[in-house]
Amino acid sequence: EILQVVVKRFHGGPVGLSTLTAALSEPKDTIEEVYEPFLIQEGFLQKTPRGRIATPKAFDHLGVAPALDPR
Repeated sequence: EILQVVVKRFHGGPVGLSTLTAALSEPKDTIEEVYEPFLIQEGFLQKTPRGRIATPKAFDHLGVAPALDPR
């Protein structure tokens, strides 16, 4: 669900953690400590100073064309 929100609602990001928690109705700690490490390790998500961005692998996984510039 996190990937779908980042890719489809925010066009790949960047998305700040507070925005993501509000969009998902999930606690900040759960996203940061449970979901993010897995998504980053699997290559679907990157953390940048501006927020979280979906990788090309995430777009491919969801069958969505990547944004022109996901940053």
